[in-house]
Amino acid sequence: MGAFGPLREQLAQAAREFGGDAVSAVLTGMVDDVDRALREELEIFPVCHHSPASALAMVRRLRDKQPKVIYLELCEDLQPLLTELRNCRLPVAVQAFATHLDGFPKEWAPLSVVAPITEASAEYQAIAYALETPGVELVLVDRSTDHVFQWAEKEDTPEGEHARPQGEEAGLHGDALGVEIGDLRPRFAELEEHLLHHGKVRHWSEWWDQYVEQPLSGADHDTYRQVMTLIGSLFRRLSRDPARLAADEDRERYMWTRMREHLAATGADPADCLYVCGAFHAASDVEQFGVHSTAPFAISPRTGTTWLYGLIPSSHSAIEAQFGLASGSVSIAAATWAKAVKRDRLTPYRLAGQKSTGKAAARKPAPAPAGDPAPAADRLTGFLSRPPTLDALDEAELLGWCVDIVRLARRNGYLASTADAIAVFETSILLAGMRGRARPTPYDFQDAAVTCIEKDVVPGRRDVARLCEILLGSDRVGAVGYDALPPLARNVLDRLAPLGLDLEKRTIQRALLDLHADPELRPCSDLLWMLRYLLPPEAVRPIMGERRLGERSIQESWDLALGKHQRSLIELGYDGVTVEQVLEQRLRRRVWAPEATAAVALAAVEDAVLYLGSRRFADELGARAVELLSAERSADDAPEVLRRIRRLLAYYRANEPELPAWCEEFATAGYAHYCTLLPTAFVDDDTGVRQVGAMLGFLFSMESLALALGCDRAQLELAVRQSHPEAPAKVALLWAARTQLGLLTVAELRERCEELLGNPLVVPSFPQYIMGFVQAMEPVPALSGFVVEVISKAFGRLPDPVLLPWLPKLITTLRNEAAELMPALVREAGRTFPGSLAEVDSWTPPWSPRPAPAAVAASRPAAAPAGPAAELLSAHRTTCDAVAVLLGCEPTWHVADASPASPAALLLTAHPEPAQALAALLT
Repeated sequence: MGAFGPLREQLAQAAREFGGDAVSAVLTGMVDDVDRALREELEIFPVCHHSPASALAMVRRLRDKQPKVIYLELCEDLQPLLTELRNCRLPVAVQAFATHLDGFPKEWAPLSVVAPITEASAEYQAIAYALETPGVELVLVDRSTDHVFQWAEKEDTPEGEHARPQGEEAGLHGDALGVEIGDLRPRFAELEEHLLHHGKVRHWSEWWDQYVEQPLSGADHDTYRQVMTLIGSLFRRLSRDPARLAADEDRERYMWTRMREHLAATGADPADCLYVCGAFHAASDVEQFGVHSTAPFAISPRTGTTWLYGLIPSSHSAIEAQFGLASGSVSIAAATWAKAVKRDRLTPYRLAGQKSTGKAAARKPAPAPAGDPAPAADRLTGFLSRPPTLDALDEAELLGWCVDIVRLARRNGYLASTADAIAVFETSILLAGMRGRARPTPYDFQDAAVTCIEKDVVPGRRDVARLCEILLGSDRVGAVGYDALPPLARNVLDRLAPLGLDLEKRTIQRALLDLHADPELRPCSDLLWMLRYLLPPEAVRPIMGERRLGERSIQESWDLALGKHQRSLIELGYDGVTVEQVLEQRLRRRVWAPEATAAVALAAVEDAVLYLGSRRFADELGARAVELLSAERSADDAPEVLRRIRRLLAYYRANEPELPAWCEEFATAGYAHYCTLLPTAFVDDDTGVRQVGAMLGFLFSMESLALALGCDRAQLELAVRQSHPEAPAKVALLWAARTQLGLLTVAELRERCEELLGNPLVVPSFPQYIMGFVQAMEPVPALSGFVVEVISKAFGRLPDPVLLPWLPKLITTLRNEAAELMPALVREAGRTFPGSLAEVDSWTPPWSPRPAPAAVAASRPAAAPAGPAAELLSAHRTTCDAVAVLLGCEPTWHVADASPASPAALLLTAHPEPAQALAALLT
């Protein structure tokens, strides 16, 4: 029967009386799991992640047993990183990262796995003991990070142990997959709901603290092991997730296989070893369980994916969000750990040189080898049969909490007073009594504070619940030390050292750069602009100064928060050794991606010129842009292509002796490409008027360059003649293109618009014609005055019943489809219309016909121009005749007027006022 025989019989009898055979099998199976775990020659130490009780029990057991080998449930390929914990401030997370996948679906990239470590965790105590004690070996035995994703279900995204966290509080871990030791939470929803209801608690973290943490914080080693294994067995047997249970069993087979391999290779005595694993795995019943098992387990090889490893900062809130814990639970656990260490006068293990407020534990000499371990005694019967010991009320501690929360609330805008502190004190005791405990827990205090202090509106950024978390443990944020950073991160900090700032701080720091007075700061400016491109916007933010093609600021001001965004900087180091290398890789990756377009390639060229200054690399990206443009089958990106190529051409013409070869190829390829697409784009409903306007803008603005490089203008004329759009906006755009090519005069265009305004059937769609004319300002800037004329005539001629319903449509159309062209339209209107209200009555629109002065018309009905230019042209008429024939005009010459009265003299005679005013001004 063994040591647990009486307990097994007692539970079986109770189950038969109250629950039947099914309950009896579960209860007796739990006892069997505990018995099997305790009889194993290799001591199994069950833990729960971030549990102060587990950490306290680990400290006590390490001092008593002094093991020589510690097997730890953690991904085996993370072991080289553990020594770098000396250079960090906890909490931090050990990370494995992969961007280039080989053997996994491409849509999973990037893959990231994190294992957060806090000081109040059993695994950290084991790591610190093993690394700081001579002769002790630490072996990680869990599956590798590659196997984490190998065993994930082949879906669109891997889920693994936990869903990827969402929200701002998970920012320190990003979208990484979390791996932890001891995931002790019921996988049976009805069981968790039952425990929370009868435990009179809100969430699982509070139930665990009340019914497991507090009773086990002072328990002896045997009691702790048996209770934790019993809890793991209970959750294991009531699991309702077969797929997840199968994955856990594979992990157990993997770990036991690795441990047997290590024991066989080193010849270590299992009695001198300690196996630290989650309580769920301690109750394992797989056939590979135990050091004497001979059941084989084939471990699949790793894929070809290259994994990169490093440490990233973590925080209590990030851990809570990652693993679905209640807000503030990790902070409360840290406070409970600190209080228990002080109460029990324990000296926890810490890595030497680590940034911490405590002292490293003194090392004791290893004890003499022990003989065969004594058989385990039954501690479960006594623990389960006696009521838990209730802690006495600590009035001093509770009073301190109440006073501090009122002070903190007032500092954050709440109208709290001493009366609120008294109310919080009494309410905490009342809530604890209603929940069956004599001493209020931090959760009781938090509920009481919210009840008594929080009003309808939160005056600041933090509510009372958040203030309680800050008071009890705060959201402690870790940091990775300089020596543990990857080479790129260290290189960044070294290159920014001339700024004289402590960039490892989490606060925002202001950097002022006078590049004219201190030219040595220019490399810092170049690096900051590259970091601005690669890091999140909040990490490096320019306050003053800008960087554009051909422009450099003389003075710059930056807000730097590299310490707060240390994770992003560390992950940047996974891509390369220097920032320039990473930037070049990312630009090349963007341009050669399957979804890359010509606009994306031109943007990459611009970024390469701005940040890298490499002509070779920019030419390489430009050549790729030519390939992408030739392969495109639509004009969706035409506006972006036009805007960027214009900017690049202006830069090269102003700063280079000649255009790069790729620019010339881009102009010729684009000219032919858009000429080919133009007739289809005019009639295609999926192609907007803005895209067609951008195509025409490219063709007209690049025409001189393309023709100089060998293109044929007849191709453009043919494309315009073959275009027959039906949409009003595209019809107007086609008319503008014909005007630019000389196929339509402005007078004929004005007549067509007059006909549209005079046709009541067309008036409702006239805003679309105006939209087309506005878009025509991009390829034909000379039409800006005509567009103002058309809009003005519409406002002047349409009656109010037609104009008022039409006006909102016009405004929304212009705002949505031509916002970038409105400044040019407004400037043209400003030049056309009078500048003051008094001039409006006497103002005549420039497009209205003006009668000729009567005196001039009566005296000289027609006169040929006179002067040296007229005499020169009259003496050499061949050139003028050829131009007239080319333009389709009759070469007719007027006889020069020999009279001394020129048109200018007649004009001054008819209107002498300006000449008299000028004479008065000069005298």
